[in-house]
Amino acid sequence: MRAVLCGYYGKGNGGDEALLASLLQMLPASVTPLVLSGNPAETQSRYGVAACDRMSPQAVLRALHQSDLFIWGGGSLIQDATSLVSPLYYAGLMGLAQAMGLRTIAWAQGIGPLKHPLTRWVARQAFRSCAAVSVRDSGSADLVTHWHLPFLQAPDPVWALQAIPSPDLELLPAPRIAVSLRPHPLLTPNLIEAIAQALGHLQADTGASILLIPFQPVQDRAIAEAIQPALSGPSQILEISHPQQLKGIFQSVDMAISMRYHGLIMAAAEGCRCWAISYDPKVDALMSELNLPGWHLRALPPSPQALAQQWLQHYQSGSPLSASQRQSLTAQALTHRALLQKVIAP
Repeated sequence: MRAVLCGYYGKGNGGDEALLASLLQMLPASVTPLVLSGNPAETQSRYGVAACDRMSPQAVLRALHQSDLFIWGGGSLIQDATSLVSPLYYAGLMGLAQAMGLRTIAWAQGIGPLKHPLTRWVARQAFRSCAAVSVRDSGSADLVTHWHLPFLQAPDPVWALQAIPSPDLELLPAPRIAVSLRPHPLLTPNLIEAIAQALGHLQADTGASILLIPFQPVQDRAIAEAIQPALSGPSQILEISHPQQLKGIFQSVDMAISMRYHGLIMAAAEGCRCWAISYDPKVDALMSELNLPGWHLRALPPSPQALAQQWLQHYQSGSPLSASQRQSLTAQALTHRALLQKVIAP
């Protein structure tokens, strides 16, 4: 059986690559995947699977003609917060696959926000024709419930991604604090400077090495490069393209400060203290579900001293998720695998 895997793959985003790795890890052995990718050669080399250009109509049509299944592979594919293009692209592919007779699965979806009536209608039509739907958060569950569609809810599949210890930390002394920031209109140069100074204070108080981790280097690296000069102690900008190694970094980290949704999940899953900086409803939801401390960007204290003081307090007295919590979330995330097995090989 051949399945087309569709997501934001091959675009250099560590979170979406982790979703692809999780999906490949959970697919039944009877399925041969073909990935729609922004970088087919890299995807083929990294995962040992077939891939084609996600923006080539000829390649996509050929892939669909050769396949039995079409799987939306996790993440915030159906949202119109940035533009209408993304939800219409993904829903259009889903509709095409359904029209061509493929069985379709919406897997581990984080749906919304959907502000435009057109995208809400298109999304509902795409989901209602799926053989199975799974979602990763309560907000998505509420939306699918409102649509009167059957679904499964379970934590993000990256909770269950098998981590590989990273050798890249050997030269950076412990303790270690990881920082993952991403561009956002509210993250102004002045605020980046305040964060940089706060991290400098935190480093001086803890003696920690600072790991600056760009989850999507083409977007995030410039922020890391702006912060690093403010750090007088050991620091490193660490780009890891393999998602299992990226998750493995957090096995050797004492505290993570992250805007990136999957940065928080990876860190929490590996027993690391977490501090969230939210820019999006999905991060708000994760903070609520896990009771993570943090701020929304709109409420970030502008004073470096205030930032550093709260981070230091969490570093000294905060707690990571317990082993039983992590095991429970991982076990629940594997429900996404059970869904695939049920639908593909009933």
